[in-house]
Amino acid sequence: MLTTNPFDDDKLREECGVFGILGATDAAALVALGLHALQHRGQESAGIVAFDGEHFAVHRALGQVGDNFSSEAVMRPLKGNAAIGHVRYATTGDTALRNVQPLFADFEFGGFGLAHNGNLTNAMTLRRQLVRRGCLFQSTTDTEVIVHLMATARGGSVIDRMVEALRQVEGAYSLVAMAKDQIIGVRDPRGVRPLVLGMLGDAPVLASETCALDIIGAEFVRDIEPGEMVVLTAAGVQSLRPFQPEKSRFCIFEYIYFARPDSLVEGSSVYKVRKAIGAHLAQESHVDADVIIPVPDSGVPAAIGYAEESGIPFELGIIRNHYVGRTFIQPTDKIRHLGVKLKHNANRHYIQGKRVILVDDSIVRGTTSVKIVEMMRAAGAKEVHMRISSPPTRHSCFYGIDTPEKEKLLAHKLSVEEMNRYIGSDSLAFISNDGLYKALGHAGRDASGPQYCDACFTGDYPIPLTDYEGTPGGEVAFLAERRA
Repeated sequence: MLTTNPFDDDKLREECGVFGILGATDAAALVALGLHALQHRGQESAGIVAFDGEHFAVHRALGQVGDNFSSEAVMRPLKGNAAIGHVRYATTGDTALRNVQPLFADFEFGGFGLAHNGNLTNAMTLRRQLVRRGCLFQSTTDTEVIVHLMATARGGSVIDRMVEALRQVEGAYSLVAMAKDQIIGVRDPRGVRPLVLGMLGDAPVLASETCALDIIGAEFVRDIEPGEMVVLTAAGVQSLRPFQPEKSRFCIFEYIYFARPDSLVEGSSVYKVRKAIGAHLAQESHVDADVIIPVPDSGVPAAIGYAEESGIPFELGIIRNHYVGRTFIQPTDKIRHLGVKLKHNANRHYIQGKRVILVDDSIVRGTTSVKIVEMMRAAGAKEVHMRISSPPTRHSCFYGIDTPEKEKLLAHKLSVEEMNRYIGSDSLAFISNDGLYKALGHAGRDASGPQYCDACFTGDYPIPLTDYEGTPGGEVAFLAERRA
């Protein structure tokens, strides 16, 4: 039976990455490279739309970027000096080709491609209204709502239609769109999801993260501001501010886990921030031990910071097999329960007889934590202490991150001490909310106006949850329909 590794699913997952470039030879090839660098943001489908001055070409497919954009037969039709691309992680259930982005539509003004990172929290409400008006939907993505809102908008130009459409939506979005003579980038007014601007010579580039600029040799210029719309044309980069200003609430989990460590996010090195988080974690919850061991790979920078702050040696006590995908053969229940060893194996020499501190970025359902602690015990650890570089994840995300409904989150059901007993560790501690904010250079969390979106920890949702609040069955129904 071909199935999905349950231990891979015990992580929060970013759902998308976007990339676009205008005015560069072989633009689609550069987009493909950029999407390679953003592969961590979505591994289940990828797509590119290119424009050669007369015609649009589209290729969308299930699977990873390298599986779909490495052949001449695929890349040859994607001609032109303008292209946008998208990688997607499907939250649950089957991944359908109809949901792969960028979406493409023919408008009165010509062809239009749209790639979206985030989630709209009133998409179902708007969709029902549009269907009653006669709109026919081809996908189940919330992104298509934007396309239909543009189609029914009163404005004549692409920009006018986009502005009218986006003024009707709620939620988190970073968009990269393309019409025949321009590429458009937009962030929602609270700037929940990231988007950056770069330059490759004279060619402007938009990307979810700076690591995607690095791979093509582009220079990072700046972050697109919350509520900003940038229009890339042959004349240059134009900045517009079409939305009512709001207080910025950038997703704090980008620093903890989602962004690649070599990226700059909102002006800060992700790697440096993660080390600082580890140092604050050591200050708050240190315990005597012999060795600091990261849960690879996401726990590594925080574990280095913890080790430097505590003075305890850092060792790679768990070795990860990087050649295991998300899908593998599980012929029997016995083999299925050994699944975690496909990706992680104990480095016994650095564990046996030692008091171990394990550092990981989060605990979601807890299944991986249980197996990792068992692995340490089996390798002869004298003590196993678990330290987590985020606060407890007690609430679902509705802004573009795949989280289970809150009843399936271990921290929603159990106290920290109960979680400690559940995973079998000698002690368990999470960084505090204030400690997390201090690692980001603040005095602490401003409860009256938090500097970031941290709703998955606090339940403080900065953007209305229109569909959730108006849906029978509440959160479960919202998440189920969103993932359809």
